[in-house]
Amino acid sequence: MDFDDFLSGYIECILWSESRNEAGDNYETGGHRLTRGAKAAMERDCRDFWDAQQVDLKLYLKSGRDIAHAGHDFCLTRNRHGAGFWDRGLGELGDRLTAASQAYG
Repeated sequence: MDFDDFLSGYIECILWSESRNEAGDNYETGGHRLTRGAKAAMERDCRDFWDAQQVDLKLYLKSGRDIAHAGHDFCLTRNRHGAGFWDRGLGELGDRLTAASQAYG
Protein backbone atom coordinates (compact mmCIF):
# COMPACT_ATOMS: atom_id res chain seq x y z
CA MET A 1 0.00 0.00 0.00
CA ASP A 2 1.27 3.41 -0.92
CA PHE A 3 0.18 6.55 0.94
CA ASP A 4 0.96 8.79 -2.05
CA ASP A 5 -1.53 6.83 -4.17
CA PHE A 6 -4.16 7.17 -1.42
CA LEU A 7 -3.54 10.92 -1.21
CA SER A 8 -3.63 11.30 -5.00
CA GLY A 9 -6.99 9.51 -5.14
CA TYR A 10 -8.32 11.83 -2.46
CA ILE A 11 -7.07 15.01 -4.17
CA GLU A 12 -8.36 13.93 -7.57
CA CYS A 13 -11.78 13.27 -6.04
CA ILE A 14 -11.95 16.55 -4.14
CA LEU A 15 -11.07 18.51 -7.27
CA TRP A 16 -13.66 16.60 -9.27
CA SER A 17 -16.45 16.71 -6.69
CA GLU A 18 -16.00 20.17 -5.15
CA SER A 19 -14.68 22.38 -7.98
CA ARG A 20 -17.26 24.20 -10.06
CA ASN A 21 -17.06 26.74 -12.84
CA GLU A 22 -19.38 29.74 -13.16
CA ALA A 23 -22.05 27.59 -14.85
CA GLY A 24 -22.04 25.17 -11.91
CA ASP A 25 -20.37 22.36 -13.85
CA ASN A 26 -17.52 20.32 -12.40
CA TYR A 27 -14.09 21.35 -13.54
CA GLU A 28 -11.84 18.70 -14.96
CA THR A 29 -9.10 17.79 -12.51
CA GLY A 30 -6.20 18.53 -14.85
CA GLY A 31 -4.41 21.83 -14.41
CA HIS A 32 -5.88 22.79 -11.04
CA ARG A 33 -3.54 23.92 -8.32
CA LEU A 34 -3.99 23.72 -4.60
CA THR A 35 -2.60 26.20 -2.14
CA ARG A 36 0.10 24.83 0.13
CA GLY A 37 -2.26 25.19 3.07
CA ALA A 38 -5.07 23.28 1.38
CA LYS A 39 -2.77 20.47 0.30
CA ALA A 40 -1.21 20.30 3.78
CA ALA A 41 -4.66 20.05 5.39
CA MET A 42 -5.68 17.29 2.98
CA GLU A 43 -2.43 15.45 3.59
CA ARG A 44 -2.88 15.70 7.39
CA ASP A 45 -6.40 14.28 7.27
CA CYS A 46 -5.44 11.57 4.82
CA ARG A 47 -2.38 10.60 6.86
CA ASP A 48 -4.42 10.45 10.05
CA PHE A 49 -7.08 8.26 8.42
CA TRP A 50 -4.38 6.13 6.75
CA ASP A 51 -2.55 5.52 10.00
CA ALA A 52 -5.71 4.73 11.98
CA GLN A 53 -7.32 2.47 9.36
CA GLN A 54 -4.41 0.28 8.22
CA VAL A 55 -6.14 -3.03 9.02
CA ASP A 56 -9.39 -2.08 7.29
CA LEU A 57 -7.60 -0.53 4.30
CA LYS A 58 -5.78 -3.83 3.74
CA LEU A 59 -9.13 -5.61 3.82
CA TYR A 60 -10.49 -3.02 1.38
CA LEU A 61 -7.71 -3.93 -1.05
CA LYS A 62 -8.67 -7.59 -0.78
CA SER A 63 -12.12 -6.63 -2.07
CA GLY A 64 -10.53 -5.89 -5.46
CA ARG A 65 -10.25 -2.12 -5.24
CA ASP A 66 -6.96 -0.22 -5.28
CA ILE A 67 -5.59 2.18 -2.72
CA ALA A 68 -6.18 5.29 -4.88
CA HIS A 69 -9.85 4.33 -4.94
CA ALA A 70 -9.75 4.14 -1.13
CA GLY A 71 -8.60 7.78 -1.11
CA HIS A 72 -11.45 8.60 -3.48
CA ASP A 73 -13.94 6.81 -1.21
CA PHE A 74 -12.56 8.58 1.87
CA CYS A 75 -13.23 11.91 0.16
CA LEU A 76 -16.74 10.99 -0.97
CA THR A 77 -17.71 9.41 2.34
CA ARG A 78 -16.44 12.15 4.65
CA ASN A 79 -18.22 14.75 2.54
CA ARG A 80 -21.41 12.62 2.46
CA HIS A 81 -21.70 12.34 -1.30
CA GLY A 82 -24.00 9.73 -2.83
CA ALA A 83 -21.28 7.08 -2.99
CA GLY A 84 -18.35 5.91 -0.91
CA PHE A 85 -17.26 3.13 1.40
CA TRP A 86 -20.82 2.44 2.51
CA ASP A 87 -22.11 1.43 -0.93
CA ARG A 88 -19.31 -0.81 -2.20
CA GLY A 89 -20.91 -4.02 -0.98
CA LEU A 90 -18.34 -4.36 1.81
CA GLY A 91 -20.76 -5.03 4.66
CA GLU A 92 -19.29 -4.37 8.10
CA LEU A 93 -15.98 -3.27 6.59
CA GLY A 94 -17.77 -0.56 4.63
CA ASP A 95 -19.68 0.46 7.75
CA ARG A 96 -16.47 0.79 9.78
CA LEU A 97 -14.69 2.80 7.08
CA THR A 98 -17.77 5.01 6.69
CA ALA A 99 -17.95 5.76 10.41
CA ALA A 100 -14.21 6.50 10.49
CA SER A 101 -14.50 8.80 7.45
CA GLN A 102 -17.51 10.74 8.66
CA ALA A 103 -15.70 11.58 11.88
CA TYR A 104 -13.65 14.00 9.77
CA GLY A 105 -16.70 16.03 8.78
